[in-house]
Amino acid sequence: MKVCTTCNKEVFRDYVEFNCPSCAKDKIIRCDNCRTATRNYSCESCGFSGP
Repeated sequence: MKVCTTCNKEVFRDYVEFNCPSCAKDKIIRCDNCRTATRNYSCESCGFSGP
């Protein structure tokens, strides 16, 4: 089960998944709604925050 890092909703399609741009330890998952609204996410490992 994949969950959006920002809103914690389960995602099935229309999402992106990438490694944290700062530490590359955690996967960041972003649903289409959070991406479109440019809501911030943060990495649990290093605390990096991005839009």
